Amino acid sequence: MNEMRVESTTLRAVAYDDGRGVLQLEFRTRAIYHYYGVPAAVHEALLGASSKGSYFNRVIRGRFPYTLCARAQTGLEGKV
Repeated sequence: MNEMRVESTTLRAVAYDDGRGVLQLEFRTRAIYHYYGVPAAVHEALLGASSKGSYFNRVIRGRFPYTLCARAQTGLEGKV
């Protein structure tokens, strides 16, 4: 998967595995999610969308199974 930085107020980076249909989205919060069964056309349309956050909400969110792969690291873990 080749990660591509994107201009967006919602997303930071996008990657896609064409062979497995896995879309990786890194949000501005630094959380990284994998979405499964995503057609290549959806990935391409996301990259071409003028508002990637709106496209995500309209076409991807709630329509594909997903997993949270990584959470943001704040540097505060384990500190009291």
